[in-house]
Amino acid sequence: MTARPTHRRPGPAIPLSRRSVLAIAATSVVGAAAFLWPMLAPPGSQLVAHAADAPLVFGALVPLLLAVTLSLVADGAMGAKAVALLGVLAATAAALRAIGAGIAGLEPIWLVIVVGGYALGAGFGFVLGPVCLVASALLTGGVGPWLPFQMIGAAWVGLGAGLLAGRLPRRGEMALLAGYGTFAAVLYGWLLNLWFWPTASGLPEPLAFVPGGGALVNLQHWFAFNVTTSLGYDLPRAVLTATLIVLVGGRVLGSLRRASRMAAFDARPTFTPSPGADADPAGPASDATLAEAR
Repeated sequence: MTARPTHRRPGPAIPLSRRSVLAIAATSVVGAAAFLWPMLAPPGSQLVAHAADAPLVFGALVPLLLAVTLSLVADGAMGAKAVALLGVLAATAAALRAIGAGIAGLEPIWLVIVVGGYALGAGFGFVLGPVCLVASALLTGGVGPWLPFQMIGAAWVGLGAGLLAGRLPRRGEMALLAGYGTFAAVLYGWLLNLWFWPTASGLPEPLAFVPGGGALVNLQHWFAFNVTTSLGYDLPRAVLTATLIVLVGGRVLGSLRRASRMAAFDARPTFTPSPGADADPAGPASDATLAEAR
């Protein structure tokens, strides 16, 4: 008997199962609570600076992200090849972030996260985002109280890109993906402001957080704060991300799709009798070997 792998177009590198969806949902709930709890703070509450609670957020996110990865491994969706590709993309993102250095929001790292998530699936994108941010932070010295918030924000960006896979028409695919990259880059910056905005001092009253002021009031102040102070960083990030996707996104996407096909992440081998197998006196032994191989 000889093993002959089937050759069919592979699906996402890390497809989502029910267990993976539950793990991603739990991680997202914790991340959303970390971002939004100041909006729900009751009057007279003593807000604690995020610089103090960031280690707690980090401590909660890391096991949850690990649970996402383990659920993907348990479902058979993430193997050694997918992990190797994840490492290559994370190293590439770290190098790109070192080049950009975050000057005026110029961060080419988002090209890797958006195109990688789109090419290889929502599950892969959700894991890719945090891994890229951690790897680049270690390389550039960007480890700080903001890191856990960057991790969950990047996870959502990669997840959103992966959810678009198969839903965009091939004609104009890169233009539409660039539109998503623009939106995601701005939204990421606005969300990230929540890690420090509630405790920022010296802000004018229309831009400042109001403890116990209610969600609607604080959402209005948060929007005004973002438009007034943050767009100078968010727009360059969005323009650079969209430009890179339009210019080189097609080549990167094609390379990742070829790598996915060659690695055959979701391929399952089938076994067919080789010529002359019926005359092989070791037929029972071959059947036992086949059963063991499966």
